[in-house]
Order: sequence, then C-alpha cells, then structure tokens
Amino acid sequence: MIKISKRKLKNIKEWVKFALAIACVVVFVVYFIFNIWSPVKTATSVVVPRGASITGMANRLYQNRIIKSKDLFYFSIRMNGGKIMAGEYEIPRGAGVWTIASMLSHGRVATTTITIPEGFTIKQTKMLLMNTNSLVGDVDCDKSIPVCDLKDGDIFPDTYRVARGTARLAVLDLARKKMIDIKKSFDGMKYPTPLKDWNDVMVLASIVQKETPLKREMPVVASVYLNRLNVNMRLQACPTVVYALTDFEGDMHGAPLLSGHLKIDSPYNTYTHNGLPPHPIANVGRDAIRSVFKPANTKYLYFVADGRGGHKFSKDYKEHQKNHEVWREIKKELNK
Repeated sequence: MIKISKRKLKNIKEWVKFALAIACVVVFVVYFIFNIWSPVKTATSVVVPRGASITGMANRLYQNRIIKSKDLFYFSIRMNGGKIMAGEYEIPRGAGVWTIASMLSHGRVATTTITIPEGFTIKQTKMLLMNTNSLVGDVDCDKSIPVCDLKDGDIFPDTYRVARGTARLAVLDLARKKMIDIKKSFDGMKYPTPLKDWNDVMVLASIVQKETPLKREMPVVASVYLNRLNVNMRLQACPTVVYALTDFEGDMHGAPLLSGHLKIDSPYNTYTHNGLPPHPIANVGRDAIRSVFKPANTKYLYFVADGRGGHKFSKDYKEHQKNHEVWREIKKELNK
C-alpha cells in the first residue's frame, strides 16, 4: 500500500482547489460570452427569409448590433443543429448569442394571438383578421377551396395562437378544422324534436348564441324556440332580422331595430317565415350547441330582457306582456 505524506496530500488538495477555481472561472467566462454578453438593449424583431444562409444572417445580425461576434454565432448555430429556420423572431432584451442561435435553429418564432368571439359572423371574422397587422394576405380566394367558401356556422370561435406573418386564410382554415372536430365530439347525440340534422342544430344554436351571452340561460332559450317549433309558432327572433338587414354581417353598429324592420323580405326573417332560417346566422361556441342538444325542460314560449343582462321567461302571452311592460320602463330609465 502506497503511503502519501501529509505534505504531499496537502499539495494535492491545493492543486485540486486551484483546478476547480480555474474551471469555475472558465465556465463563468463561457457562460458570460454566450449568454450575458449582449448588445441587445431593447426587444428587437428579426425576420429570417426563406432560403436565408447562416453566413448572410450572421452578417445582418452583426451589422444591426444584435450579436457581437459572427464566429460565436457560427459556433452556436453548429452546436444547435447547424441550421436556421425562416420566420419572424422577437429577440428579447439582453439575449446572448447562444439564446439567439437557439431560437433561430429551433424555429421559436414570434407568435400572435387571435380571438374570434362567439357569435361573430364570417363577415365580422374576416374584418377582424384584416385588422390584425401581424397576419398577412387576403381573406378571400377561389371558392373551389373549402376555406374560401365559408358560411356562418363553418368555423369555431376560439383563441388561436399562430406565428407572426401567418396567412389570414390559414387562420380561417384552423377555425374551420376546429369546427369539424367539434362536430365529431357531438356525433351520436340525439337530435331534439323537431330538428332533423346538424344544420338544424347549428341554426338554432346560432340564434341562442345571439340571444344570450349567459351560459346558464342558453338551455332555457333553446327550450323556448324548440317549444315554438313543436307547436308551429314562428320563432320571431330579432337576431335573424338583424342578420338579414345587415347583409349577413349581424351587427347594427348601434342603430335601433325598428318595428318596420321586422317586415324585411328575407328567408332569414323569422317574423315573416315559419320554421328555422336556411343556415346559421353566426358562428357558435360549444355551450350554445350543447344547449340545443340538451335544452331545459320548460313550457316557456316567450322571453324578454330583464335589464340585468338576462331574460324573463313566460308560458303565456299575457304574462309575457307584463314582463314586456317592465322592460319598457327599464328602457325609459336607461335612456334618461
């Protein structure tokens, strides 16, 4: 057994400590150079075009003072897979060359969030997308392509997170495909009498969606319209008139709905036509669809606003007239 003197053991320990200290310094220097040493003073947008070379991007980033060393950028890219991906990137303040190279190599592009509200029509959705500057392209094209021949009820209102620079038609197609998935989730459910198919469900769900924003009220509103259909009463739903009046936009932009409007000649006018309109009058959420498949068990045939964001429901016209008088008084106070 080899014996080591105390003096030699002490020297070894000193050398180990020294080596560890040097290693720590090297690690810190490397970390500093690749992750902290940064000329990026504020968040900066960088676009990598399709087909851009690593050398070309290194020159651009260096000239725009986003990196301090092209050699370090080359090395970092090589260590992250040796390629860069096209897209728009949001480089955060203080980002080092390793962070930037990692973002470009793995395609961590800048994103944008688009929320399509429940109850929006196709026209409103297209206007929303056209006003979203982080998207590109048009919203209309050859109707032989499914996403270019959309009708209300074909897309699912939701929040969609996409890369900046995404085509507007691509966002519409995401919403279209999401609605296909939503429809599948209701497969096998029984259509309530007298509804015959998915289009009937979506038409009634769109009316429910436009009548109330309250999830708890939707099954009750659905029950009113189903009760009316089952006794051959006209639906007399104001949103259907608005849809016809506004050329399928579905928004009066603050203008009042007048009694004369209820006479508009349109198959969507449920004051002058029996049964359901031919197609949905808006794009609907899951709760509105579910309310039609599972309506409340009521005998209600009428409802009117209660002035608190909801509605008062009634079984007969006499009770409905009383509720309507209360609503008229509430409107007078609101107008004051």
